[in-house]
Amino acid sequence: MNESGSTWPGSQAWFTVALLWPVALLNYLDRQVLATLQASIGTDISAVLDSQNFGRLMGVFLWIYGLMSPVSGLIADRFNRKHLIVASLAVWSAVTLLMGLAHDFHQLYWMRALMGVSEALYIPAALALIVDSHQGRTRSLAVGIHMTGLYCGQALGGFGALAAGELSWRTTFQWLGLCGVAYSVVLALCLRERRVANVAAAGFLTVLAGMRKSLGALFSIAAFGVILYYFAAPSAPGWVIKNWLPTLFGKMNPQTVRDLLPLAAGFSDAEIVSKVAKPLSTIVIAASAFFGVIGGGLIADRWAQRNVRGRIYTGAIGLALTIPALLALGCSRSPAVALAAAVLYGCGFGLFDANSMPVLCQFVPPRLRAAGYGFMNLIGVCAGAFATEVMGKLDHAGKLAQGIGWLAVPVAIAIALVLMLRPTTLNCPDF
Repeated sequence: MNESGSTWPGSQAWFTVALLWPVALLNYLDRQVLATLQASIGTDISAVLDSQNFGRLMGVFLWIYGLMSPVSGLIADRFNRKHLIVASLAVWSAVTLLMGLAHDFHQLYWMRALMGVSEALYIPAALALIVDSHQGRTRSLAVGIHMTGLYCGQALGGFGALAAGELSWRTTFQWLGLCGVAYSVVLALCLRERRVANVAAAGFLTVLAGMRKSLGALFSIAAFGVILYYFAAPSAPGWVIKNWLPTLFGKMNPQTVRDLLPLAAGFSDAEIVSKVAKPLSTIVIAASAFFGVIGGGLIADRWAQRNVRGRIYTGAIGLALTIPALLALGCSRSPAVALAAAVLYGCGFGLFDANSMPVLCQFVPPRLRAAGYGFMNLIGVCAGAFATEVMGKLDHAGKLAQGIGWLAVPVAIAIALVLMLRPTTLNCPDF
């Protein structure tokens, strides 16, 4: 039984997660691959090589993505989520394909902005669909498995430089776009949405009135403000790590990397940066987060059966692990320490990430969850966009590592705030 009382076969619920996993992978792969293609694109579009321009290019996606997320959530709470997911995948994949045809910085910039609009439709709708189809005892695990798709996409994005070396950066974008467009057809044929969205036929003014009512109900929930900050504080370093860690690793001394990784002994200094350091940064974070998010799902689901705050505790422990990791990345000049810090950060963030939506579900009813997560994305992504652009300026001044270390402060505050929450149930009922 799901929360609304209707029967949802277990096999169908897990089949939904399986179908959405490749979409999650493409969602992060298509956005993240740009982080490792800076040098390759720069051979044709030199403006990308400037640190501040590159920060703007990465940041515009985040600003648009964040601002669109609440709108996407409100839409997903009212319309057929399957259609939104399929349309989102098809559009951002087409945009990815077109990025391979760009000839100047402005074209890339506006394509990234359009990608932000289309990708924003996916996460609120997908997570709402998953949590509605899973009982409390499997909710964190189901969300965690879906999140592993995001981490795999992030890891594969680390191979962008290698792909560009073999195929060219243009061909890399084009193949990624074609794969996404093709899978959107598969998704349209196989994904199921049991909810009947009656508002689809309602008038525009009626829909707007319903959205305003939902906003009032959502922000009347006292705990929601705390949840917003709890999500935003680790999102800032999360996006900075995704967008700037390849650059930070690329600044490592090539000989030190050779000493740490004997398999890289035969690479030139340039190859150490493009084929070892930058891909290694995304792979290490994604692989450790992969295990963290699965472990976080299993631990939280079991803990929640014994203690209603089990998911909150699991997420808080995850955030606590990221603090020493951020401090180490900010202070250490040793590749070995940086790698260990990246592993610790990924594991901790995975524990947190598997439980963000399930924690929201303890305070927000089903009819408001997509909108709730949309606002979480807005606050989190805007924090990430701001931090990403600040890191571009700090990198220009040679202070990127120190900036990453200071991001541990808001995370510590988030832990203190979330531990103050006192949920009474694992599944907030409709009201």
